[in-house]
Amino acid sequence: MLDIIRKKVSEGTRLTREEGVWLLKNASLLDFAELAETERFRLNPERRVTFVIDSNPNYTNICNVDCIFCAFYRHEGDKDAYTYSVDEMIPRFKAAAKRGVRTVLLQGGVNPAIPFEYYTEMVRRTRAEVPEIHPHFFSTSEIIGMSNVSSLTVPEVLLKLKEAGLNSIPGGGAEILSDRVKKKISNKKGTSADWLNVMREAHKLGYKTTATMMYGHLETDEDIIEHLSVIRDLQDEYHGFTAYIPWSFKPGNTPLEKIIPTYATGTRYLQMIAIARIFLDNFPHIQASWFSEGKKIGQIALSFGADDFGGVLEEENVHASANFVHTTSVKETVDLIRSAGYTPAERTTLYDIIAEYGDGEYPAAAIDTARLNVHFGASEILTSLPILQEAS
Repeated sequence: MLDIIRKKVSEGTRLTREEGVWLLKNASLLDFAELAETERFRLNPERRVTFVIDSNPNYTNICNVDCIFCAFYRHEGDKDAYTYSVDEMIPRFKAAAKRGVRTVLLQGGVNPAIPFEYYTEMVRRTRAEVPEIHPHFFSTSEIIGMSNVSSLTVPEVLLKLKEAGLNSIPGGGAEILSDRVKKKISNKKGTSADWLNVMREAHKLGYKTTATMMYGHLETDEDIIEHLSVIRDLQDEYHGFTAYIPWSFKPGNTPLEKIIPTYATGTRYLQMIAIARIFLDNFPHIQASWFSEGKKIGQIALSFGADDFGGVLEEENVHASANFVHTTSVKETVDLIRSAGYTPAERTTLYDIIAEYGDGEYPAAAIDTARLNVHFGASEILTSLPILQEAS
């Protein structure tokens, strides 16, 4: 089977679901690295790795969906529940822009007390008052929530947001696109078809979006391939996805922690990056996550098919709620990419290149920070296994 898969990858031929499952169950890490790098350089032949200077604030933590994997949400009336007004959020965006942030990924809970006009005002005023940043706002779950409170259809909600100035949305809310799993971890959130429908309608309107996956809980290998298959099929329709971004479940302070108390290993993360690059032949970019998996694993992922290093995440609260925090700076991000053997390039939300940085060059927003530069190429994976098992 491996020889058949290797031949298909070298020829740029699409893998079947059965072949994807076989890889997850049987391939070695070195096999994954070889296949993923072949596909990565077929699609993106330059030794360039991109990143974005971004921030991930939240406007509310009140949510009625109650996902058992989430430590972030609160209910109305909880002492630490909050909802910020548009007037309170705009100054935060302006301050972030002054610090060099180019993208704001804004998400919150599904809060039925917020009227739909709040969201369109947030987009409109961000475009008008903070033109330096790109608004990358609202998950599929929030958009479905907007539909519920406004009595508008999902396409109507998306159209009104687009008219206000929104043209991209993040991929949050997917978790695992397998209804068997969704019923167990997020039964109030809707089905896989609901997530896919929002994305499909967004793509029809010209939105660019990302696709995500949260693994390391109750899913099987078959569920992983089901997830990759349905987003690959949707990408065939409109080519609206810019990138695919997997990350592992963080159990801290979540109801699911009682069942899944530990993180998935770094080894599993590298498998997730590689299988995505091999299987998602119509996705232009695969994002490595230094933030969710650690900087060393993020660097190693660049040898497993990833061509993007994500964002510097000036602000992030969801993982922090689960007691999981990694921080970096723009300068360190550039150095991490460079020391892994690639040319760092700053990008926009939509993957337009702003600038490449050679040796000794940094964006104007860069600040110095202590850092550890480690590069593991594909040929060094076997000796790195102790690190892979410990880091996540």
